[in-house]
Amino acid sequence: MRYCPRCILPDTRPRLWFDDQGNCNCATREAKSQVDWPAREGDFRDLAERAKARRAAYDCVIPVSGGKDSHWQVIKCLEYGMRPLCVTWKTPARNELGARNLANLLELGVDHIDFQINPKVERRFMLKTLEDVGSPAVPLHLSIHAIPLRIATLYRIPLVVWGENSAFEYGGDAEERRDSSMNWRWFRKSLATNGTLAEDWVGDGLTREDLTPYFLPSDEELEGSGVLAVFLGYYFSWDPVETFRVARVHGFQERTEGPKTGYYDFADIDDEFLISIHHFLKWYKFGFTRHFDNLSIEIRNGRMSRDEAIRIIAESGDPTPYEDIEKFCAYVGISRSRFFRIIEKFRNPEIWTKRKGKWVIEGFLVPDLEWA
Repeated sequence: MRYCPRCILPDTRPRLWFDDQGNCNCATREAKSQVDWPAREGDFRDLAERAKARRAAYDCVIPVSGGKDSHWQVIKCLEYGMRPLCVTWKTPARNELGARNLANLLELGVDHIDFQINPKVERRFMLKTLEDVGSPAVPLHLSIHAIPLRIATLYRIPLVVWGENSAFEYGGDAEERRDSSMNWRWFRKSLATNGTLAEDWVGDGLTREDLTPYFLPSDEELEGSGVLAVFLGYYFSWDPVETFRVARVHGFQERTEGPKTGYYDFADIDDEFLISIHHFLKWYKFGFTRHFDNLSIEIRNGRMSRDEAIRIIAESGDPTPYEDIEKFCAYVGISRSRFFRIIEKFRNPEIWTKRKGKWVIEGFLVPDLEWA
């Protein structure tokens, strides 16, 4: 494995590539400093005015979980005089803190749809995607994108306003990194769905009707309704610490007992088990954890040195979220031993080696790591 000498991301991270100097294509401060942000803010203002001129019941749909970023999205849209309809895919693992933060977001002054999928379908779908591609979060990522778009096309709401463009912030090709809006190419390449769409999962006990909430609108439906899905992070510089600051001023609460997964105690906190397992499986597949993503952002924003980030990785310990795995297994109806048998199939043999009975990564960022 190779690691970027500027941040700590490895070359095993999907959609990441390295230049001739060995640097990765993450959104560095240098890259962001070259963007004309005042001009882009003007573009968003024009976009908002065009949406309001459509005189639809709502000017935009905002996909929200209640997290810091969705607070930021709502606050920004309200600042520009828009009438948002907020839409949530209700995770089966919503916790008390997540419920409080979502309720706080609604107090900002928005209408809201809390969309819950048939739990019998959701359980089967999550278990199937875990078994087939090593990720129970494929249904999560399909639903959080498909449901808001479906609602926008149904009610002909002109805009869907997402947060950051993950291809720009975490790595993607040159075209993806410049995208201001979502399209079918972006869905296929950038979503954490293993390159699949809902139609790819029909069969083996899951009918097209079962999977209705996971189907994206067609190009024809989107074009006919005039819906445009945009990244707010294209128009305004996205930084999780800044979106947290804005959200906290408006009543958002972080975890008091420390991070749920990764470095931040204000991110990935509304879900009891699914998001932590999603991030944990990167360890088996790619040899990095949520810490690597979070700490690389801190390095790029000048709040941390690379050496300090490596020290934190060394001290972070075993990344296995045992309690969350127990909760997930109870939800989908499998034993913990079956869970580990399933995910063992997805351990990447190109980076993992068994030494003295322990799985290790040769050439890991921390040479003297105490392997579990």
